[in-house]
Amino acid sequence: MPIVDPRTGEPLAADTPAGASDPAPAPAGEAPEVIVDADASNIQQLLELSMQVPVLLDCWAPGSEPCKNLMPVLEKLAREYQGAFILAKLNIDENQEIAAQLGVRSVPDVKLISQGGLVDHFQGALPEKQVREWLGRYFPAPEDAPASPEEQAAEALAAGDAATARALYEELVKQNPQHYPYQVELARALVAEGSAADARALLDNLPPEERDAPPARGVRASIEFGEEAPDAEALAALGERDDSEAQYLRALRRVADGDYETGLDALLALMKADRAYGDDAARKTLLRVFDALGADHPLTVTYRRKLFALLY
Repeated sequence: MPIVDPRTGEPLAADTPAGASDPAPAPAGEAPEVIVDADASNIQQLLELSMQVPVLLDCWAPGSEPCKNLMPVLEKLAREYQGAFILAKLNIDENQEIAAQLGVRSVPDVKLISQGGLVDHFQGALPEKQVREWLGRYFPAPEDAPASPEEQAAEALAAGDAATARALYEELVKQNPQHYPYQVELARALVAEGSAADARALLDNLPPEERDAPPARGVRASIEFGEEAPDAEALAALGERDDSEAQYLRALRRVADGDYETGLDALLALMKADRAYGDDAARKTLLRVFDALGADHPLTVTYRRKLFALLY
């Protein structure tokens, strides 16, 4: 039995124009199940239901690891959105004819169907954050939506709870092994936790294009600051010294300890007072700190302006 577009009576195909207005809200009254299995017995009813409430069709296969990683994310979001859409799971191994009619060539393939037509789709096991962003094009985020794992990990790291951040990033890496930004953030958490050697090994195993990209370079710079900065004994040995070397070493220690603002102020002051020290070491170190923090970090933006003003 062909899959028919309820609007036109024509077979629904993967390249059906969107043609639909904004997805319709869930019908009044008792809400349907938000997660269902799709097969030949109900696919037509699901398409007809999409005239009232959007259907998110997850085309998956039992032997696909990416499908196994994505499905829990979709199920979690379907419950979180509380009926804004229906998640229908189509096992393509058991429903090959339907998959062929829908143009499914690789899985996971997630299709948003509204008003009987194909509105949009994505392929591959996207991380939860990206799935949320994709859904956000069509549905307002639930008011009581919990923080995503990425947000929780970033908040933990910012609060100094490196162990929690590490655990969250380890789980994200496990669920999305090919999403390399998670591995970079895991390395950042490892550095904060004092496991620089493990962080370096993780970065060294990234593909070259990821290993040499700014985020990974930034984490590597953080490792290097920790190795270059004087330890507590060496810092104490500086005593009351206030020469350029002592100022530089104290600034480096501040940066290595994560007290970036104090360290950046000290490096700017040293650069202003003794630009020649260490073959322009203060300026070069400022640039390395910017690399470690990332181009969009507020301190990078602020202190890059200050550096520019000092230079020009």
